[in-house]
Amino acid sequence: MTGTLYIVATPIGNLEDISERALRILREVDVIACEDTRRTLVLLNAFGIKTKAISYHEHNERARAEALCEQIESGKSVALVSDAGTPLISDPGFRIVQAAIERDIPIVPIPGATAFVAALAASGLPSDRFLFAGFLPARANARRAKLEELTNIPGTLVFYEAPHRIAATLKAALEALGNRRAVVARELTKLHEEIVRGSLSELVKRFSGDAKARGEIVLIISGVVNESSERSESSTRDLVIRVNELEEKGLDAKTALKQAARELGLKRAEAYRLLVAQKNRRSK
Repeated sequence: MTGTLYIVATPIGNLEDISERALRILREVDVIACEDTRRTLVLLNAFGIKTKAISYHEHNERARAEALCEQIESGKSVALVSDAGTPLISDPGFRIVQAAIERDIPIVPIPGATAFVAALAASGLPSDRFLFAGFLPARANARRAKLEELTNIPGTLVFYEAPHRIAATLKAALEALGNRRAVVARELTKLHEEIVRGSLSELVKRFSGDAKARGEIVLIISGVVNESSERSESSTRDLVIRVNELEEKGLDAKTALKQAARELGLKRAEAYRLLVAQKNRRSK
């Protein structure tokens, strides 16, 4: 009988995020194909899993995919894992899935953590429609060109980025997309987890200093605003939050509104209209 290829999501940091089903599959399969066996062995050892682990990464993916499929056809089952999160999401795995489909091998996904989903959920930016674009190009010109391609995307934009490039990417995004709302989420579920929210110009200042960012990063940028609707609901939320913050610092309502409007790039009359509309919605 043909075995099964399992696509197993593993924690992105905190080992407690592994599912019971994932642990059972990792114990039951004959082979675990790992992006980096050293990284995966940390997880396996933590849960006392003794299953054989072999490497499966971008440099040996073509040959390994064929060899693993042959093992599955002989009756063995294989679990594919990446270093962290869900395989194939900006990680190796596409070739073996394609090969398995061509050979009519059963493929079973074991869902779990994915860094960009966790970041998007906590970002405060719209999540009903988004585009996950993976890693932006490393070269400045190619990165700028890619960002310009996404200028008119209405959904929230989501990227992965390396810590040594985040400052340059934020600057490029500001130039290509304008001063949109954005979020930098790094080291999610780990000890030094940090989620920084603000405008792109604010984030440029935050991450361009001497203190370099560390860890794995998710960058989230709001989509293009439909000008016919003047301001999105998320912009209204920003205004309300900022007005409340300023009032808590002792500013009167009129002064708080004026300062918040200036900070958010709104005309005072428009900010007043948005604030009144928001209060009216809450009173209904």
